[in-house]
Amino acid sequence: MSQNQLDKKSEAWSALFSEPMSELVQRYTASVFFDKRLWQADIAGSLAHAEMLAAQGIIGAADHAAIQQGLAQVSTEIESGAFEWKLELEDVHLNIEARLTQLVGDAGKRLHTGRSRNDQVATDVRLWLRGEIDLIGGLLTSLQKALLDIAEKNVEVILPGFTHLQVAQPVSFGHHMLAYVEMFSRDAERMADVRRRVNRLPLGAAALAGTSYPLDRERVARTLGMVDEQGHACVCQNSLDAVSDRDFAIEFSAAAALAMIHISRLSEELVLWMSQSFGFIDIADRFCTGSSIMPQKKNPDVPELARGKTGRVVGHLMGLITLMKGQPLAYNKDNQEDKEPLFDTVDTLKDTLRIFAEMVGGITVKPQAMERAALKGYATATDLADYMVKKGLPFRDAHEAVAHAVKAAIAHKVDLSELPLDVLQQFNPKIGKDVYDVLSLRGSLGARNVLGGTAPAQVRAQIVRHRTRLA
Repeated sequence: MSQNQLDKKSEAWSALFSEPMSELVQRYTASVFFDKRLWQADIAGSLAHAEMLAAQGIIGAADHAAIQQGLAQVSTEIESGAFEWKLELEDVHLNIEARLTQLVGDAGKRLHTGRSRNDQVATDVRLWLRGEIDLIGGLLTSLQKALLDIAEKNVEVILPGFTHLQVAQPVSFGHHMLAYVEMFSRDAERMADVRRRVNRLPLGAAALAGTSYPLDRERVARTLGMVDEQGHACVCQNSLDAVSDRDFAIEFSAAAALAMIHISRLSEELVLWMSQSFGFIDIADRFCTGSSIMPQKKNPDVPELARGKTGRVVGHLMGLITLMKGQPLAYNKDNQEDKEPLFDTVDTLKDTLRIFAEMVGGITVKPQAMERAALKGYATATDLADYMVKKGLPFRDAHEAVAHAVKAAIAHKVDLSELPLDVLQQFNPKIGKDVYDVLSLRGSLGARNVLGGTAPAQVRAQIVRHRTRLA
């Protein structure tokens, strides 16, 4: 079949059919206008495949050289915007192959020897996603560093720690920020772990059963950098699984959804803290918007929108899981629907991480407001109970005694630290003047000098650990 016939009928299998595909079906089944972003991966995979075909003597050196030259021109055309993407050619793969054949003739037709679009697309998506995971890893590092910067500046700042959104115990604001560093560090670990399973070669599985050509799949894997830590080629070992597996996309989407959930939790706190009811922080104007009717408003749109976009990414994960749950082996057209949710998940996560790294650096902390809030909720009650335990009282008895002390403080409308010593001694006669060191917010903070605790010394040690890890 001539190239003109291929362009006109748009089907590599057209000799079997007695009528052309309807325009409605063309539009419904085409993926080129979203999968064209895979073009670099498609060309990289084709170059590696062609090099292997030549090394194995399956195509000649002249054909190999022509393919290399033609794909270089295709790359130039795509980068410059001169390449014409055609709906009737269905997807990125046929568009590139058609243009290559137009440029170099029969050599272009030989490129597809020993492969199918089934293993080709699986390879392309893996190559593309591997690169995106690397970018996301860098963005996660940038966000962690931004959080470390604000933590380091606010180690001594006292924030009311909450459980059930009720004041619980005082914590260092730096310690609170480090909690998110821990979350995003786990996200980075998950991404690195997912990358290892993404980085496996399906190419050579052909349509579903492998091929009769003497392919060297391990050679292609090494050329494409699909190797493990020891440099061994990573190749999908079962041809049926190779072309139909989308676990790697689901696993990535799960890791991305969890990263967005961490973003959403941080967003919720930023929104609360910026509200007039809290007044703990201010977010730089460039990350906020105003109201069309209320001139006094400054709205935290970025964290609010990120909180909303989290639902979108979680929805994509659910969509991919549902897409795969009923598919028999091997490849099915359903799998075309894996790309748009995967692409959008990647784009949303990258954009969110990038803007949050910048936004965190523009947060203004308001220590006085935080400390005032910590004083409202009897945040050192547990410290008083611990003090009594150290004086010999069983913890449960100390817990009950402190509950009565808190009731007394509420009745007198004062903090525990403001109750006179004789009043405190009514709850335990062993209480001495040193109790006031325990009841101060800063004393409470410093007392938690245990690994992982909120004492400033521990927070500074954790900052050093994280900076060393991220260096």
